[in-house]
Amino acid sequence: MADAEAIAEAAARAGMRFVAVKSAEQQSRSMLLKTRELFVGQRTQVINTLRGHLGEYGIVAAQGPSHIRKLEAMVIDDETTELPLIMRNMCIRLFDHLSILDWQIDDLTSRIEAAARMDENAQRLMTIPGIGPMCAMAISSLAPPRESFRKGRDFAAWAGLTPKQNSTGGKTRLGRTSKMGQKDTRRLYQRLDQLTVAHSLVVIEVMRCGSFSKKFQASAHLSRICS
Repeated sequence: MADAEAIAEAAARAGMRFVAVKSAEQQSRSMLLKTRELFVGQRTQVINTLRGHLGEYGIVAAQGPSHIRKLEAMVIDDETTELPLIMRNMCIRLFDHLSILDWQIDDLTSRIEAAARMDENAQRLMTIPGIGPMCAMAISSLAPPRESFRKGRDFAAWAGLTPKQNSTGGKTRLGRTSKMGQKDTRRLYQRLDQLTVAHSLVVIEVMRCGSFSKKFQASAHLSRICS
């Protein structure tokens, strides 16, 4: 009864803002994005598990998913590696599971890119420098309609990108980002900021260098720093 009264009271107020209802297509694309994110998280768990167990036997490789196949070669192809039979069998199972996750992630990434090419809003978003299919589809599928926001800062607050307010006594004190908004889009925006800064540093360094070889070396050096 109390809930019904609260709903009726809110509906009677002219300035009340309501959450927009998402379409079935938006819900399905949202699940597509979140399923891919789930597989990415599972892949990270499997990689960390392999690194932790193999590190106990002195078998290590550089960080990053691209280097995990070096561990696979050490375990499966290198017969001189001394590992217990149970340990080797469990690693083979994890490497097989990792291959399945890689295939799933690649397949879902292709589906997201194809959906972005078919979505009009995503096409407009991808005209913004730095916005790719993944970020465009996240905004198109997860964000409320633009009419819900009065200004750009409201959208930033929805994504959790605005700083915390620690103001008191007429003094404005801003802290770190609140991280209280939509975490999926916020993570993409933060990655976009990192890539934008890295690209700017490369451009500045290229302008300072003289020859082509130095330009290439500067780009490669900065890409290693920012990766």
